[in-house]
Amino acid sequence: MLSRSSLTLAILALLLAGCDREAPGTAQEQGELADAKAGLAGEIDRSRAGELMPAARVVDPGGRELNLGALQGTPVLLNLWATWCAPCVVEMPQLDELAGELDGAVRVVTVSQDLRGAERVGPFFAERGFAHLEPWLDPNNELGFKVESDNLPTTILYDESGREVWRIAGEYDWSGAAAREAVVEGLQPER
Repeated sequence: MLSRSSLTLAILALLLAGCDREAPGTAQEQGELADAKAGLAGEIDRSRAGELMPAARVVDPGGRELNLGALQGTPVLLNLWATWCAPCVVEMPQLDELAGELDGAVRVVTVSQDLRGAERVGPFFAERGFAHLEPWLDPNNELGFKVESDNLPTTILYDESGREVWRIAGEYDWSGAAAREAVVEGLQPER
């Protein structure tokens, strides 16, 4: 016969063992994508206009490097995202379509903040077959600190000289005309 304390310890051990298991589906698979799409509400913030793009290195799942600081000469729409972030997942196909429509006038660079990097991002990209986005990774998750944002998604437009034009911290609907107008407007020289 088990003592009361032994029985309590056995029940506690079983409960703790259950905490280690991952839920059968991710948040995105459980319907949060639809909720996130309905609530895309980020706003354009110009308070950091003029700040330089950080000289940070990102890598793709194959190990190829990209120095963000060396992208001067082409406007860049930098998007920090993660596979576990429902609004980020909603934005990715929209950003892919936007990149196609802008046809090289702006380089759309999406950088994953996933801690499991290529293990998550590679399959995510393969499954969705993006035509215009590349799977860049931030292996040390330093980029969010360098751009001073703790929100995902965060999207920053840099002009061709590598200076910030505006940013959006949080969800945004990149599928509409307003998004395209904001990107194009942000690339016009000041008069």
